[in-house]
Amino acid sequence: MQPDTKQKQYIPWVVVGLMDFVTVIGFDDIIYNFQNQGLVAVTSWVLMTFFYVIPYNLIVAHMGSTFSEQGGGITSWMRQVNGDTVGYYAAWFYWITGLPYVVDVANSVVISFGWITNGNGDIQSHMGNAWFGVFTAVVFVLFIWIQHFFKNKSLEWMSTIGGGAMFIMTVLFVVMTFAGLAHGNPIATHPFKFSAFMPKHFFSLSFLSTFGLFVFAMNGSELAAPYTADMKNPAKDFPKALKMIAIMTMFLTLLGTFSLGVYFNAHHLPNDLKMNGSYYAFQAIGQQFGMGNALMYLFAVVQGIYMLAQLAVILDASTRVFLSDVAKRFMPRQLTKKNSDGLPINGYWLTTILCAVIMALGGMLPKINDIFNWLLNLNGIVSPLSTMFLFWAYMMVRKNPGRFPKPEYTYIKNDKLGLAVGTWMLVVTFLLAVLGFFPTDADENTFALMLTLNILVPIGMVALGFSMPWIAKRQQHGNAFGPGTWWALAILMVIGLVGLVSYGMYTNLLVHLSVGLRGVFIIIVDAILVWLIAYFTKDGRNGVVSSDF
Repeated sequence: MQPDTKQKQYIPWVVVGLMDFVTVIGFDDIIYNFQNQGLVAVTSWVLMTFFYVIPYNLIVAHMGSTFSEQGGGITSWMRQVNGDTVGYYAAWFYWITGLPYVVDVANSVVISFGWITNGNGDIQSHMGNAWFGVFTAVVFVLFIWIQHFFKNKSLEWMSTIGGGAMFIMTVLFVVMTFAGLAHGNPIATHPFKFSAFMPKHFFSLSFLSTFGLFVFAMNGSELAAPYTADMKNPAKDFPKALKMIAIMTMFLTLLGTFSLGVYFNAHHLPNDLKMNGSYYAFQAIGQQFGMGNALMYLFAVVQGIYMLAQLAVILDASTRVFLSDVAKRFMPRQLTKKNSDGLPINGYWLTTILCAVIMALGGMLPKINDIFNWLLNLNGIVSPLSTMFLFWAYMMVRKNPGRFPKPEYTYIKNDKLGLAVGTWMLVVTFLLAVLGFFPTDADENTFALMLTLNILVPIGMVALGFSMPWIAKRQQHGNAFGPGTWWALAILMVIGLVGLVSYGMYTNLLVHLSVGLRGVFIIIVDAILVWLIAYFTKDGRNGVVSSDF
């Protein structure tokens, strides 16, 4: 046999940094918090940068350097510090709490195409809630095949292009803002003075509940951890990538928010700013400099690529975190299956299915803008909750330093001080997540539904996570469920689908269909769901597949 002389292709730390950057921060993240807090967001970004962003990224760098040989990110870290069982639950909750963001990213792709096609943000008049959901699902499916076709090269290409282009566009926006101010262009926000940047009701629930979205906007740097195995010197290079991200984040958030205050009146913001604000911003600056809508269209293209890059990284990295280092006894056999290219293809499909469910629940809200805002606020709850696993793992490493490898990069030399910082990050993250349950963007018509969804969706995530080891255990003796259970599941899903259709989530898609065709639609969707559940819970003994259910 000839020796394998093929040299391994390493990913440079700059590329890893850009791959990670697209999951951490974007121009939209600035818009979201600007709508919630106005110019006060500048002060919030400053505080969060020094008391959260920098410690967060350096903690990730410390953990990545400590466990540089581990390929599962948070999953591996939790298994190392607390064992397989806790590692599984960390992996599950970290993975599933990222799904609302996956839906949000896919929604943003559809919105960017809408701006490119129509030249405006009035997507509601061009498609209803249901078609919006259908196009979002199409984006999911297409990307699964793109991942399969290009393998990991698509991540490097799209992340480098998308992350670099988004950073350049933000720099361009900031530079042009200051150039406009130097030429005497007017400022939209009045008064634009120091007091406008200070919070007036700091301890109000409506204000504090918005900080969960800051955590959501800043976290995600740990998603680069699974790629340490593809770096030439991960112990040294991974911290470099994290420091690069911290610097880019600081620039993007502080100067970007300041610039938004120049082009938007922070006291009277559009209701759809979170969904369309980025496009409005580049449209405004382009028109001010006599460029018409050219900058807006350029940004729409960059945004589309950037969001597709996010989708690629999240689908791949989060699924790797979930499946690459989890003991198989906790998972149904079908979910641990990989295709010939080594990709966890069934994990991708499960991601798509659960994202479709989240999108369907959001479809109960009256408008696309409400769906978009609810998904963002949901991320402000579940994303910080999942991030707590990172800080817990770091605390355990600093509490018992002798049990773990000595890292080449150490964040805070003193273990007791490091433990105190980790505890601070854990407590703050938990409090901000709990405050996030308050539906910030709701009005009197949507408040109750948004609050209900904010409570039920996290509960569903927890319940599903606990059910996986139970299903895996039952698979060791055959099919996880018997015929009676399948009939019960089918009936419950039919009732649920009828209820959702009656509520109106599919009204825009089915309004012109007869009652008979609506019934066919319900039966088809129900059959697909039952089949999927059957597939993921069938006989798991040594690869045996039984059809008796």
